[in-house]
Amino acid sequence: MSIYQIIEKYGKKESGLISILQDIQKDKGYLPEEALSIVASEVKVPLSHLYSLATFYNVFSLVPRGRHTINVCLGTACHVRGGARLLDKLKRDLQIEPGETTQDKRFSLEAVRCVGCCGLAPVIVIDGNFHGKLNQKKLDKVLKNYE
Repeated sequence: MSIYQIIEKYGKKESGLISILQDIQKDKGYLPEEALSIVASEVKVPLSHLYSLATFYNVFSLVPRGRHTINVCLGTACHVRGGARLLDKLKRDLQIEPGETTQDKRFSLEAVRCVGCCGLAPVIVIDGNFHGKLNQKKLDKVLKNYE
């Protein structure tokens, strides 16, 4: 679906901006700069407004993401039980920092504050799948399932 078709679907209304951005992200995998420029022009809103929406909501990305998104929980329970060590291992193994994507576009890495399952700490979420009670050895086994 083209950017113009997505915009038309919501009637070129400012009230449809979040939905427009969601559809573009779903179609493109991220929010390309040229797409945001088209939306700003067609909906008649400042480009800065779109950037503020795109950077406020963590569901949106301004850069291409990997095939798999890894969210490492750093909430209190996960932090105390080793979440930061899991994040450090992922950073070393994948050679990326949170907010980045591996060169092969396989993984994107994010650090999040709480995923809501403290009893399973430490937890990572990959593509919506929760993996709890992890340690560095178990982490390697989990990642193999996504290669």
